[in-house]
Amino acid sequence: MSLWKKGLKELSDLIQSKEVKPSEVVSAFVERASELEPKINSYVTDLSQQAVEEAKKKDEELAKAESIPPLFGLPVAIKDNISTKGIKTTCSSKILENYIPQFDATVITKLKEQGYVITGKTNLDEFAMGSSTENSAFFTTKNPWDYTRVPGGSSGGSAAAVGAGIVPAALGSDTGGSIRQPAAFCGVVGLKPTYGRVSRYGLVAFASSLDQIGPITRKVEDAALLMNVIAGKDPRDSTSVDREVPDFLSYTGKDIKGIKIGLPEEFFVEGLDPQIKEIVLNAVRQLEKEGAEIIEVSMPTTKYAIEAYYIIAPSEASSNLARYDGVRYGYRAKDYKDLEEMYSKTRDEGFGAEVKRRIMLGTYSLSSGYYDAYYLKAQKVRTLIYQDFMNAFEKVDILATPTTPDVAFKIGEKTDDPIQMYLSDIFTVSVNMAGVPGISIPCGFKDGLPVGLQLIGKPFDEGTLLQVAHRYESLSGLSDKFPGE
Repeated sequence: MSLWKKGLKELSDLIQSKEVKPSEVVSAFVERASELEPKINSYVTDLSQQAVEEAKKKDEELAKAESIPPLFGLPVAIKDNISTKGIKTTCSSKILENYIPQFDATVITKLKEQGYVITGKTNLDEFAMGSSTENSAFFTTKNPWDYTRVPGGSSGGSAAAVGAGIVPAALGSDTGGSIRQPAAFCGVVGLKPTYGRVSRYGLVAFASSLDQIGPITRKVEDAALLMNVIAGKDPRDSTSVDREVPDFLSYTGKDIKGIKIGLPEEFFVEGLDPQIKEIVLNAVRQLEKEGAEIIEVSMPTTKYAIEAYYIIAPSEASSNLARYDGVRYGYRAKDYKDLEEMYSKTRDEGFGAEVKRRIMLGTYSLSSGYYDAYYLKAQKVRTLIYQDFMNAFEKVDILATPTTPDVAFKIGEKTDDPIQMYLSDIFTVSVNMAGVPGISIPCGFKDGLPVGLQLIGKPFDEGTLLQVAHRYESLSGLSDKFPGE
């Protein structure tokens, strides 16, 4: 029994029935990581040995316990922009290279209550700004399907670790596609919940009105299992919504007869690789055979999503990143004459090129004389994008689109062309702009590299997304495929 090939839910059932011990599960993944992690570089902070010791303690607890929570003793990796008490949280930035938080993010508190085991903090584009994990201040994570290619970003480390079988599940964050795009590139499941469904307390802010924590998993039921744990109102996050959290697992295994799936014409346009288009449409046809009704819809404003996003997100980043000045915590420049020079040198030396680019874009958009022309106009476009989604959802239950315009690109291929890099998220950013939920699931391969199908749902209707995604997964069998097999 290769435990590392099993998903979170399967492992949970094995531990619940006491067929296996937490230490056996964790050791299986640690052994897998010892083989592949040196090639992939998914962890900024590798906690494998700590995880093994923690799992042995869980064995003793399990022997005495009459009942245990669903995630008890299960290994989960955490994106390194989510605060973990006593464990470095770097955001893959030099400016936070040695920062050790004094508190846990709410999602970490919830996982600890379940008795989970952390295996490591995963690499990301610095401050989650990027689509390839090449913007990390430390190193580039590699795609487990092809080590010459990127894993996507910004949650590239989380997606690569799950894709390689180094860990069964991980948490990521999604501001413009940062869970779904790497999930597509690495052949795994990535769910961005509705904005406000999961607490952002303890998530290091990039763009506060867009950021959302979500699961990256091997199987759809694993995403549902994690959502059952991390979702819910948090008094420490004013943007989290006080809304009942359903049992997301109950949606998996249901049939999809009568569910209306919309195909937005604006997502199947020039620039989309023809093979990707055919693979995605073939997946939709399989859902149609299962009883879903396919309806073409139009969402005309979504074509402006990238432009509006790259005004709003950098503007919020410019404001959020002002706190990194070398005064209270984080990196501080060593040689300076006065306070102003200390600020400027600290930020110049501590931030990477992409972060500086976005700070400058955002500061310009918010500056006097340009605020109305750029930021205010972008917010108006955002409202129109939201209305497009709501109009579409009057006709359909969910939308189906490609997750990305092409498969994972080569490392270094787009680093000199920021515009091309930004266009990697062309099909994902509108979901964040509207605040609705989206999931990416594997739907095939092009030239041996995974292709993702994106399903987009109504606000707070992650259940229907999981229902349809699970149905397709059961037909495709793609969740059982690993690189190199």
